[in-house]
Amino acid sequence: MKLSIVIVSWNTRDLLEACLNSVYAFPPDQPFEVWVVDNQSKDDTVAMVQEQFPQVELIASEENLGFAGGNNRAIPHCQGEYVLLLNPDTEVKPDALNALVAFMDAHPEAGAAGSRLLNGDGTLQPSCHPRPTLSREFWRMFYLDAVVPYGSYDMSKWDVDQPREVDVLMGASLLVRKTVLDTVGLLDEGYFMYSEEVDLCFRLQKAGWKLFWVPQSQVIHYWGQSAKQVLAEMFLQLYRGKLRFFRKHYGWLTVALYKVVLGLAAILRLALSPLVWLRKSDGSDGQLHLARHYGRLLITLPSM
Repeated sequence: MKLSIVIVSWNTRDLLEACLNSVYAFPPDQPFEVWVVDNQSKDDTVAMVQEQFPQVELIASEENLGFAGGNNRAIPHCQGEYVLLLNPDTEVKPDALNALVAFMDAHPEAGAAGSRLLNGDGTLQPSCHPRPTLSREFWRMFYLDAVVPYGSYDMSKWDVDQPREVDVLMGASLLVRKTVLDTVGLLDEGYFMYSEEVDLCFRLQKAGWKLFWVPQSQVIHYWGQSAKQVLAEMFLQLYRGKLRFFRKHYGWLTVALYKVVLGLAAILRLALSPLVWLRKSDGSDGQLHLARHYGRLLITLPSM
């Protein structure tokens, strides 16, 4: 078995159906298997998979295990040389799977590889980013990347014909050697949602493996379709995950300073929200919703 594809789904029945259709429409040239882990969906996801994709190995969890826990339910059973973590809100394009496998076969120094992610309209979506540090998070939170890219990569200037070594690959389409997972361990289930792939990529690098963005593998990603069902809670989970990563790898002092950065950024956004309300532009509602999320973050931050 060359490739095992693991998809964790939560109330994304129609998107998962389209994802699986794309996998079987553009399968890899070598033997593969597909695992779907359903995190207690309420939208007939399990019945859809059983009826329309009987060849899929299905695990129907009786609780929502999150992204890390869901993937970890399937990975130990995978028979493939490579394991692809694939989001249910994705659609693979022709040769996307072949490109990832071929790259890994040709580069034994690579522990993982990620696809070039695209929005539904075909425009470029962030697929990777530098490893989070306190200075990079400060840079990102105060929008300084618009001046000089530091907290993120300026992927718009990258050669789409040339793979590139990176720090962190997005978990929407992330291929990892099974032997590497057997060595460095599975995803950390202390992360319920967000930053689990950051943690995994960091552990791979610490073990001496390289990570690559492979633009020849193109995958459409309809961003955040599970998270938007519980948007306010997922916003807090985003920063819980970041804080866990900092606490785990950088220590308590960095965590304390990062909380200061988050608090200042939240206060700034809340202070500017009246100006957003007065301008009444097309994006005002979204910005005001975001300001409310930062208000909740400010209240919750001390206990995180």
